Amino acid sequence: MRIALDAAGGDFGAEPNILGAAQAASTFGCEVILVGDEKVLNAKIAALNLTGAKGLSVFHAPEIIDMDADPAKECRSKKGASVVVAAQLVKEGKADAFISAGNSGATMVAALMKMGRIEGVLRPAIAAPLPHINGGFTLLLDAGANTECKPQHLMQFAVMGSIYVSKTYGVKKPKIGLLSIGEEEGKGNVLVKETYPHLKNLGINFVGNIEGRDIPAGTADVAVTDGFTGNIALKLAEGLAKSLFTMIKREVMKNPLAMLGMWFAKPALKNITKVTDPDMAGGAPLLGIDGVALVSHGKSGQTAIFNAVKTAKKLVESGFVLEIKERIAEHKEIFEKLEAQK
Repeated sequence: MRIALDAAGGDFGAEPNILGAAQAASTFGCEVILVGDEKVLNAKIAALNLTGAKGLSVFHAPEIIDMDADPAKECRSKKGASVVVAAQLVKEGKADAFISAGNSGATMVAALMKMGRIEGVLRPAIAAPLPHINGGFTLLLDAGANTECKPQHLMQFAVMGSIYVSKTYGVKKPKIGLLSIGEEEGKGNVLVKETYPHLKNLGINFVGNIEGRDIPAGTADVAVTDGFTGNIALKLAEGLAKSLFTMIKREVMKNPLAMLGMWFAKPALKNITKVTDPDMAGGAPLLGIDGVALVSHGKSGQTAIFNAVKTAKKLVESGFVLEIKERIAEHKEIFEKLEAQK
């Protein structure tokens, strides 16, 4: 198993990428290809005493995508950019998957340029797992790739999300919910109202509309929405989790008895912290890409990169891409008909 890692991606430079890659290669027995400027990477590897570490290799890519630049223009003009080269390695069969904590838009563009879409997929989506109260995850998609969508796009998100949850989490009949402002069928904006009847007839386990509060409640295994709404929901969930722990800690510090109780509750709180920490997932897969590509958040540290490699390895082994191809092909005529109408 070979995983290409955009070692120049992320807010903290190469170090967390290298450390996470080395830990993952050692733990999982896979090869992690660090893609970036070889002089910079080799110097950092030496400084971290990882020269010759088993499972680590370097592939030269001298350019970096500017976080504030237009992703499409950057990827086209900088063919030697680390994220572009990482995707190219997958296309050429030199890697089985690639990961980047850099510009998420550029990661999507690079994946599309080099790996392409699964035939019949209209728009790939970012699928982000959010923890729920029952101990599992609700897959939110799209989490930011497509700010404006049509019913056929959300229908494909539902199909791909259902397969992903089934193959990776072992859920036999994933419950699919359509994110809206009310549970009733008539609630929602134009997109939600138009999409609802199509999802009912798509042959998936559609449970109807769900509200934002239903995601942490575990009402559905997959929450389908457009990328604009999905990204807001994702960032709110991440920010709220961190804020709640900060507020709890601040209030506990005011009361000595509460501090004692917190000491006894510390193991349980640590477990909750792990579940709500986005680093534990490592990255969000790009569903609809013809291969395995993961987007990690910009503030990924060693733990996030370690878990991203773990997730990428699991996805390659699951064979979920092949099943998405088969299911999308089954509904090809429906999607094409809707696409032609608009």
